Amino acid sequence: MKNNDQNTNAFLIHISAFAGYLFPLGSIIAPLILWQTLKERSGFLDEHGKEAVNFNISFGLYIFILSASFFPFFFRSFFNILDNVDHVDFGIDIGSGIFGLFGIVSIASFVVLAKIALIIIASLKANKGETYKYPFTINFIK
Repeated sequence: MKNNDQNTNAFLIHISAFAGYLFPLGSIIAPLILWQTLKERSGFLDEHGKEAVNFNISFGLYIFILSASFFPFFFRSFFNILDNVDHVDFGIDIGSGIFGLFGIVSIASFVVLAKIALIIIASLKANKGETYKYPFTINFIK
């Protein structure tokens, strides 16, 4: 395989993560399928595929954790009602109303924008034939 073809395929592996905006879990499934079909062709594609899949699984996990942190804000009134009825302090501090929720939304927005930027950076580096290691990635696949 030509070097240019490898670069293009590595680019496609990284950029395929945007499929997550088209269908659920697409940011994991699309790079995984491309990596599985192309990994036998070269070590370069195998390395980029592993990195892309690990990154997308890691950030999927991070987004899930951030999403789970929204639940206390939705159930705040429920906890307040229970606290007043039973006169029991649950010891749950979920932020100061809108400012706590705004903080979580801001963090979630930053994570999503960072993911988009990192995917673009990795895609461009792969297209140039360079390797790229995503930050904050858990190595599920070694």
